[in-house]
Amino acid sequence: MGLELYLDLLSQPCRAVYIFAKKNDIPFELRTVELLKGQHHSDAFAQVNPLRKVPALKDGDFTLAESVAILLYLSRKYKAPDHWYPQDLQARARVDEYLAWQHTALRSSCTRAMWQKVAPETLASTLAELDWCLQLLEDKFLKDEDFLAGPHISMADLVAITELMHPVSAGCQVFESRPKLAAWRQRVEAAVGKDLFQEAHEVVMKAKDLPPADTAMKEKLKPLIQVLLH
Repeated sequence: MGLELYLDLLSQPCRAVYIFAKKNDIPFELRTVELLKGQHHSDAFAQVNPLRKVPALKDGDFTLAESVAILLYLSRKYKAPDHWYPQDLQARARVDEYLAWQHTALRSSCTRAMWQKVAPETLASTLAELDWCLQLLEDKFLKDEDFLAGPHISMADLVAITELMHPVSAGCQVFESRPKLAAWRQRVEAAVGKDLFQEAHEVVMKAKDLPPADTAMKEKLKPLIQVLLH
């Protein structure tokens, strides 16, 4: 059995892994795990990933969880072009720095803002935090470069763009209000390829127009928010 990737493209980390594998012509069998149906809690999936989260990788008898670990494994095994995870010590450190920062900063803010879009009592403060994260993304990571870690696209850009191509980002007009990020997005999309970019984000962007919800709707939407936390 060859490489298997267990994914649901509603999940931001899954989209990053999917784009990376497809862009680099890595052969894999897609094993769809439907989070909204609770398939990640099944006993069968637990044999692949006891953490019961996606993405997950199975390569023969070897299994691996956590999206960053999966991205690094794929880049090393399949010898992806150097720009994705550079050999140069300091260039690689810049990619590592973003990957370490984003999980508890930009991604966390996007996810909480998504929930508060349908339950808007504290939305203003969360959007302020998201705005602060976006400013750091521009000033600390992007600076005056074409991409987050230098002149070429890397894993940092792939993780970041899948975070920002999030239903809440569309609602908050992240790219419309930040021309520097909008230009960066266009460069990332061009580097990935427009068709692959749209394919990976098609499902999640259908959720961008969620209205403020009443109590009953909030309960119905909880599974969706849990999906976006993965």
